[in-house]
Amino acid sequence: MKKILFCIFAGVLVMTFSFQTAIAKEKELKAVVFLPTNHPYVVMVHEWVKRINDACKGELKINLTGGPEVIPGLEQIEALRKGVIQVTFNVTAYYQSRMPEGGAFALPKLTPWEERKPGGFYDFFVEAHKKKVNAMYLGQWLYGSFYLWVKDPVKTPDDLKGRKLRTTALYDRFMKEIGAVPVTINVPEVYTALKRGTVEGAGWPLIGARTFGWTEVIKYVIDHPFYGMNSTILMNLDTWNSLSPSLQSKIKEVTSWFEPYMAGYFDSNAQAEWKELDKVGVKRVHFSPADAKRYLDAAYGVEWKALEKKVPELVPTLKRISGN
Repeated sequence: MKKILFCIFAGVLVMTFSFQTAIAKEKELKAVVFLPTNHPYVVMVHEWVKRINDACKGELKINLTGGPEVIPGLEQIEALRKGVIQVTFNVTAYYQSRMPEGGAFALPKLTPWEERKPGGFYDFFVEAHKKKVNAMYLGQWLYGSFYLWVKDPVKTPDDLKGRKLRTTALYDRFMKEIGAVPVTINVPEVYTALKRGTVEGAGWPLIGARTFGWTEVIKYVIDHPFYGMNSTILMNLDTWNSLSPSLQSKIKEVTSWFEPYMAGYFDSNAQAEWKELDKVGVKRVHFSPADAKRYLDAAYGVEWKALEKKVPELVPTLKRISGN
């Protein structure tokens, strides 16, 4: 009887130990995104998390705990650097004070997957993120361009002079360069600002202006897109270094697959969004070829000038690796 009880007890111990070991083996990482988790642009964040969790099941699990209500977007990079969170979906404009060369993310002439060419853009910024923000740069989660949206019609870039436009750090220099007046306003407050005339337009990508209700007031979009999405998927470097080579390889493989998939999703949604904008009466403004060139030259030129002031020694490399 004692032998039987001993065997049962030993078996329970083995099962308990095995169960605890299995639980302990799965590393859980806390993630946040700089936008609300229900934002249209965040749908691909959920997709990336799902794909990573499926690929790394039993070894690693990423928990998307929330957006700016958990940690404000501008504070997320510091939380990541210190290891308070382990993953963030952010934009380089939100941490340009720490890594000014990140401004090049908005200026590429290459797709994210083209940037992965050995010795190119991706490799350069993997090292830059390690040194500047204690993070492993994994890839990008947004794809598309930006536009200027205005309440009243414009025929040339000169018509934008003096107009107050909602801005973020990404648009500031461009708006000033073309004579507009940038006004910083948080996204939830933009609708009211447009209705009250606090601003006469806004810088924004294609998707979102309609769903936010802005197109009740804004009836024109300047259809000369500029910049690229400056998004980054980052993991705390200490956390990354603690992962096995096998896990690191799985995360890299999933992200490499994910980027063209994500871009295809946003391209498809952009085409659908143009149709919806047509339905609600938003008109597309097209400048003459000469004015369009002047407009886009101002957008890109002012950003390269800013980089030449901040990191002059890196500009030749940044232009080469971004295809400029």
